[in-house]
Amino acid sequence: MPAETPSTVQPARRRAPASAKSEQRIRDLLRVGREVFAEKGYERATTTEIAQRLGVSEATVFTYFHGKRALCVAVISDWYDEIIATMEDGLPRAQPIRTQLLYLVETHLRLFLVQGTGLCALVLSEGRSKGQELGESFLPLQRRYTAPLMDLLARGQASGEIRRDVSLRLLRSVVLGPMEHLLWEVVAQGRPADIEAAATDLVAVLWSALRVPIA
Repeated sequence: MPAETPSTVQPARRRAPASAKSEQRIRDLLRVGREVFAEKGYERATTTEIAQRLGVSEATVFTYFHGKRALCVAVISDWYDEIIATMEDGLPRAQPIRTQLLYLVETHLRLFLVQGTGLCALVLSEGRSKGQELGESFLPLQRRYTAPLMDLLARGQASGEIRRDVSLRLLRSVVLGPMEHLLWEVVAQGRPADIEAAATDLVAVLWSALRVPIA
């Protein structure tokens, strides 16, 4: 992945909040922004509509964020924080690595679709838009939300449950690639998926590639 540079990663907020009221305003903007981006996607969403739904002026949005892109990045960052916290808090660390992997895969798929397919489609499509400012801004966020998986894979290698002859970055791609494909199928079909069954089947296939080869 390309290194982060000032041109691709900019602060999402215009200024630090000065009071509890400002903090609440930011939380409200992130909440309503998430709703609008999930419903409309990035291109069709507007800061005008976000302001109208919240009952404030558009200037209020610009008081806290530089513009639509900055607000969208903040929305996705906030969403990823929730995903990461849920994955880390519920991870059954006392269980075998395969059981932990099943938890991460199922939780990842479920949380990516909990808001419907809107945010999921936005992240998947923009994440593939290399050279586009919004897509490039997502790169540090994507590295953050894959951190729990990278930690799991590293612990699996250390415990001898996951093969060491393949790099962690490649193993991460082995897991994330099929998950992204499953999510794209749900987005394209526009109907709910059986997340539990899909995760169980996927991990059954993945584990044969991840585990230490049987001599």
